[in-house]
Amino acid sequence: MPVYEYTALDAAGKGVKGMIDSESSRAARAKLRKQGIYPTALNLVESSEQSPVFRKEIRFRPTRLKAGLKDVALFTRQMSTLIASGLPLVEALGAQTEQVENVNLRRIVGDVREKVNEGTGLADAMARYPGTFSSLYTNMVRAGETSGTLEIVFQRLADYLENQMKLRGDILATLTYPIFLLVVMSLIVTGLVTFLMPKVVKVFADMGQTLPIYTKILIAGTDFLRHWWWAVFALLAGLVFGVRSYLKTEAGQEQFDQLKLKLPLFGRVTRMIAVSRFARTLSTLIAGGIPLLTAFDIVKNIVNNRVIARAIEAARDNIAEGASIADPLRKSGVFPPMVIHMIAVGERSGDLENMLTRISEAYDREVETTVSALTSILGPVIILIMAAVVFFRGQSHRQRGQGQGNQGHGPDQEFRGGAGPLPAGQCRLPDHRTGA
Repeated sequence: MPVYEYTALDAAGKGVKGMIDSESSRAARAKLRKQGIYPTALNLVESSEQSPVFRKEIRFRPTRLKAGLKDVALFTRQMSTLIASGLPLVEALGAQTEQVENVNLRRIVGDVREKVNEGTGLADAMARYPGTFSSLYTNMVRAGETSGTLEIVFQRLADYLENQMKLRGDILATLTYPIFLLVVMSLIVTGLVTFLMPKVVKVFADMGQTLPIYTKILIAGTDFLRHWWWAVFALLAGLVFGVRSYLKTEAGQEQFDQLKLKLPLFGRVTRMIAVSRFARTLSTLIAGGIPLLTAFDIVKNIVNNRVIARAIEAARDNIAEGASIADPLRKSGVFPPMVIHMIAVGERSGDLENMLTRISEAYDREVETTVSALTSILGPVIILIMAAVVFFRGQSHRQRGQGQGNQGHGPDQEFRGGAGPLPAGQCRLPDHRTGA
C-alpha cells in the first residue's frame, strides 16, 4: 500500500507532520480528516508499484527500523516534559515528529502516533519496533498507561537510559588511550617487519657475518609472514569463523559466559556491570508499577550473561512459590554478599526500590574506578611491550657490532692502534702518551 508524508493542521490550528499509508492520495486525505487533521501538503514516499523486494522491506518496516540509544533517551526525556506540561499524548507525539533529528526515529514516532490516533495503545504501538523500544521500555509504558502515570514512567525511563549511556561512555573513554597505544604498537611492528627487516637481512648477507640469535628469530618470523601471509590470514579467518559459530550454540554461549565471569580482573568487572544493570532495571520496573514476577522475567534478558540470567530465572520461580527475593539470589552463588544483604534490608524495610537504586549507583562507581585502574595499568604494559621490541632490535645491532669488532682484531687485519704485529716495511712510532 502506498505511503504518504503529510504536512497538516490539527483541530487547534497547530502544524503537524507525519506519515500515513492509504490506497490513494484522496483516501489518505479523507483518512486524515476523520482523525481531525487537515492536510496542506501530501507527498508520495513509498509506492506499491515498486519491486517485490522493496514491498517486502515496507511490509517488515516496523521490525527493520532502528534508532540509537542516544536518540531514544532524548525522545524519552522530551516526552516526559511534553506530557508533564499537559499536552495530550497524540499532540506530544506529533510535536516529536517535528523535533526528532534521526530519520528512522522520526518515521517510527510518526507511525506510533498514527497507531495511537487509530486507538492502539502506546505500548502496543511501540512494541512493533523491538529494535528501538526494548521489552523493558514497552512494559513500563504499558504500566504507565494503566496507572495513568505516563509522565513519571517517561521520566524514570529517561533517567535509566541516560545512566546506561553514561556508563557506556565512561568505559569507552577509559579504553580509548590503551586502544590508541595498541594501534601505534601494531603499526610500529608492521613497519619493522615490512620495511626495516629486509634491509637488515641484505646488510648481513653482503657482509657474510654470522647472524645473532635475536636477528635470526626476527628474520625467520619476517620471512614466514612475507611468504605465508595468506596461510596465516586463512588460519585466523577460519579460527574466527569457528569460534563465532561455536558461540552461537547453546553450549558455546554458556561456556563463554562462564569464562567471562572467571577471567582475572575482567571477570570481576563483568559481574559488577551485570549486577548494576540488574539492580537499576529492577528498581525502575518496580517504581513503574510492574509486578515483581514480570519484572524478573524482563530483567533476566538484559543482564547479557546466561549464568546470571539462569540464577535470576531460578530466583523468580522460588519467589513465585512464596520465597523472599534475597534467599534464592543467595543460593545461586552469583550475586555478591553485599548485594544480597542490601536487598534483604530493602525487603524488610519496604524500601526495596531505593535500596536497588543505591546498589546500582555503588556498582556504577566501582565499575568506573576499576576500569580506570585497569586502563591506567594497561597503558604502561603496552609501553613496556613497545620497549621490549626496541630492546630486541637493539640487541641484534649490538651483537652485530661485537661481531665486526672481533673481526677487526685478527692477525691479518690492518693495525688500528693495538699491540699486534706490523706489516712488512713499517716501524712502530713512539707513543708520546706512554713514552713507548
